[in-house]
Amino acid sequence: MSSSYTDSVRPDADIRRITRIFDRRAASFGDVAFLPREVAQRMRERLDYIKVAPTTVLDAGCGRGDDFASLAERFAQSTVFGIDASGRMLSHVASLIAPASGLQRLLPGAIRDRFTARRPPLVQGDFGALPFAPAAFDLIWSNLALHWHPRPHEVFPEWNRVLKTGGLLMFSTLGPDSLKELRAALAEIGSDNRAAAGQVAARPVLNPPPGPPDRGVIAFTDMHDFGDMLVNSGFEVPVMDVERLTVTYPSAEKLLADVRRWGAYPFADRAFEGLAGKRWRAALCTALERARRSDGTLALTFELVYGHAWKAVQTMTPEGHAIVRADQIGGRRGRA
Repeated sequence: MSSSYTDSVRPDADIRRITRIFDRRAASFGDVAFLPREVAQRMRERLDYIKVAPTTVLDAGCGRGDDFASLAERFAQSTVFGIDASGRMLSHVASLIAPASGLQRLLPGAIRDRFTARRPPLVQGDFGALPFAPAAFDLIWSNLALHWHPRPHEVFPEWNRVLKTGGLLMFSTLGPDSLKELRAALAEIGSDNRAAAGQVAARPVLNPPPGPPDRGVIAFTDMHDFGDMLVNSGFEVPVMDVERLTVTYPSAEKLLADVRRWGAYPFADRAFEGLAGKRWRAALCTALERARRSDGTLALTFELVYGHAWKAVQTMTPEGHAIVRADQIGGRRGRA
């Protein structure tokens, strides 16, 4: 593994833990689905500038299947597959596209009939270890899922494996500036605790206890590292861009409630159990309140990273031998 990817690996996380987090949040995730819906719309706008007509599409990290309808409408002749680690998230796909659902009533008739007749093929599993044959898909779509994987540098080679040559990968993920307000509040709590520990007269019972080592916001990978990973994984012409979206809240409690529904600091779950957890949460809310803006709201920043790239023609075998096409050989002879 390249040393530049070291920061992208989270040794405190694994797929099973991420699965448990989203299994717990599956029922309430719809309350914060406005963020992935907005990002999906921005991804579709970027797709308008790309010529692609896939027959097989994979939604990697599909969650509750919020993007299935729009993908099926855009690529009416394609089969859209979905994979997600959380079985409970996948269990909501059927209810989302059931005949009685509000979403399906809004779909054009042909698309509505298509979903009624055939459900999207779903697989529960790790999208970094796909149970599909090589060159199975023309398009891989992944909306705000990649940042959850503890080893993103291993995901791109796997996505490359199941893409056909010339196939398109399109994804969105969160960048390092995401949730910077929450990070600042957590850092402030840590500083307060370190200062209190150095005071002889301090009364520990009144001070918020320091959190355990795993209490905090997950690390997000830089856009440039993602670009390097794409090239090193066999993709060509990678295009990366970034934008920032700010969501505002009337209170720290509402902000934290949404962050928990997103699972954005999933390793703090036990922090809210018992008296110590309540004191810690109160201290976090107090720190967040200090950043209230002039309009009276609290801001939460999301750095949105978008990327797309094409699977390049293979030029090397796994053993390191060069691959030369027959037409290339003939061309060389003609020029000799």
